[in-house]
Amino acid sequence: MRKLILSTVIAATAATTAATGAFAQSPSDVAKARRAFFTLVGFEMSTLGGIAQGKIDYDAELASQSAGDLLSLASLHTADYFAPGTSNEDLPGETRAKADIWDDMEGVQEKSMAFYQAVVELNDVAGTGLDALRPAVGKVGGTCKACHDDYRAADF
Repeated sequence: MRKLILSTVIAATAATTAATGAFAQSPSDVAKARRAFFTLVGFEMSTLGGIAQGKIDYDAELASQSAGDLLSLASLHTADYFAPGTSNEDLPGETRAKADIWDDMEGVQEKSMAFYQAVVELNDVAGTGLDALRPAVGKVGGTCKACHDDYRAADF
């Protein structure tokens, strides 16, 4: 019986650890991973935004590639990038993530889903012309802004 209980506890611990890999990382490493993720999102958005604003000539292949990269990023499981103890209050100077995130995870998830859906829509139109691309990029940007307005501090 003791072996059964011990093996059950070990299996449950292993499953929990696998599901919450961020907890194996230091809070600073989690914040760095989160910032790196959003840096990559910003990189792709700067290309798409440049095209939408006319600063970069429209190229269907480039627009499709950047939109596809953004979809790959949006498809990542990012919950472990938001481990408790990784806000700007916990890690001053390392992150702009407000502690409000952890008080409103449902809101964060809703905004994340809106971002994902906007990125999917962007992928549907990215290579079809500038007139279709512009509003789709604007919609993605709007989802970014909505999250930044509520959950991102102005500075470190």
